[in-house]
Amino acid sequence: MPENFDAMPQRFRANFINSLSGVKAANVIGTRSEAAENLAIISSVFHVGANPPLLGMLMRPHTVVRDTLENILQSGVYTINHVGSEWVDKAHHTSARFDADVSEFAQCGLTSWYSESHAAPYVQESRVKIGLRLSQHLTLENKTVLVIGHIQEVILANNTVAEDGYVDIEALGSAAITGLDSYHSTTRLARFEYAKPDTPVAVK
Repeated sequence: MPENFDAMPQRFRANFINSLSGVKAANVIGTRSEAAENLAIISSVFHVGANPPLLGMLMRPHTVVRDTLENILQSGVYTINHVGSEWVDKAHHTSARFDADVSEFAQCGLTSWYSESHAAPYVQESRVKIGLRLSQHLTLENKTVLVIGHIQEVILANNTVAEDGYVDIEALGSAAITGLDSYHSTTRLARFEYAKPDTPVAVK
């Protein structure tokens, strides 16, 4: 491949660079404004820390109106919802450029749901629902925005958390994504015990 990335056609470059990082979790972010409920597919959610419980995500440059980011900054709350393997088409549809006063829930065939203690909408169909409060946001070198959220509540399907706290995403049917538009199911290869020097790795 040429080292001069600027010479690549724009769409080719976007697909190429986006898929280089490999398989990532597929999530839809739930927010609301005074006008409508909003959903957006995101492939950049990542663990920041467990104490306090923080999750980060990267948002595209705020050079044009980004309803999801605007809603998070205004309301201070949002939800992260695992995309289920059986509704990846609906999740992908949330990437369309809907008007700010249009509900992506209604347009994409998904159902909004609210818990008693969180003001942002969840996706009812999701088997992993995470409610967050905005903790910090930073604009990075390329104008991408790093959003860090403090986890307020987690709603999981029954019998999907192991005794040691591990969340079984395979049993939950959570989907993964590569690039901008390729969705995958997951299959666990192995789960290992805590690694120690000079000790063979043991399978749990």
